[in-house]
Amino acid sequence: MYKVDIQPDIKEAAAIEARRNREKQRQSRIFNARYRTMGVDVEGLKTQVEERKLREIAEKRRDEAFDADRVQCDKIAQMLEEEERQRKKQLHQAVLDFREREQQPSMRREWDIHDPEAARKGHPARVSDDDPRCGPSSMQRFAGEDLNANARQKLLKEQNKRILEEQRSEREKDLADRKYADSLEDKKRIELDLRALELARLEEECRKAKAMAIADFNRAQAAEVAEQQRLAQQREQDNNYAEIYNHLTGDLLTENPDIAKSLVGPHHVITDRWKGMTSAEVEAVRKAQEEQCKEKQRLREEEQQREAEWDRQRELAGRAAMEMEQQEQNFRQQLRKSLDAYNQDLADAQKSNLQYMEKEVYSNVPTAQYHLQFNTSSR
Repeated sequence: MYKVDIQPDIKEAAAIEARRNREKQRQSRIFNARYRTMGVDVEGLKTQVEERKLREIAEKRRDEAFDADRVQCDKIAQMLEEEERQRKKQLHQAVLDFREREQQPSMRREWDIHDPEAARKGHPARVSDDDPRCGPSSMQRFAGEDLNANARQKLLKEQNKRILEEQRSEREKDLADRKYADSLEDKKRIELDLRALELARLEEECRKAKAMAIADFNRAQAAEVAEQQRLAQQREQDNNYAEIYNHLTGDLLTENPDIAKSLVGPHHVITDRWKGMTSAEVEAVRKAQEEQCKEKQRLREEEQQREAEWDRQRELAGRAAMEMEQQEQNFRQQLRKSLDAYNQDLADAQKSNLQYMEKEVYSNVPTAQYHLQFNTSSR
């Protein structure tokens, strides 16, 4: 067989070269005195800080979009709840109106039994000899006599007819009420379906609006910075113009005397706007100053008396303090002598210990070759 040269693997060679480069970069960072003293990778930390800021900005934008969606959904839910409440209120009011209009107690068939005014509205026991209410015991009408048969039959027919008409009208009212309730139920169901469709449409519009807002935000970021700078300059210029105008037209430069009047009372003034006192006020101030001078003279004499008493007390306290200071000075001298003796003993002990360490313990001194074996690798 022939001996041929085997080409090394390109990927393996690239990996080895990459490891060598990383090792060189690591050595440059570790052996650099500035980075080694700081103990951290400043560039790496800066990169992490920038990445964290970008991540926080993205999270803030996402939260703002979610908040906008939540507020929109809450508003829609509130509107729907308000509509439902108004609808229930109207339905309840319609039922009450119908009962008030069509279901009065006096319109019932058995109202004559339960009428509290029946006794007052009724007739006496006997009106005449032909009163149909008189029975056999009344001795007004006997068995076998039926003088009002035709009228009675007619009255019974009219009564039956009226009862049938009332029953028919009640059935028609019940049927109409049932139809009205069914129609209200159908309308409510249709309205709920329409509301569901409206909510789905609003949700789809919110998703589209959110996507468009995110896309527009990315495009408008640069324009927003320029607009903010322009607005800041405009605000600063407007503030400067407003400040100049306020100074020119303000009460400070125009010296308006009315600005010193206070709302508290006539004897109060605003000190930072006051331009001066009147002659009466000056005279009152002068009299007050004279009284204050007299009071001050009296207080000064009392203060001189107190100062004299305090001087006597200080003189006595000074004498006592001098005696205590002398005693303290004697005690410090004695304490200083004892400390000097103790420090001399310690110095002698440390000197003997240092001589022992230099002659007996630290006898093997490392050479330069020992120090050259360090810092040859970053691992």
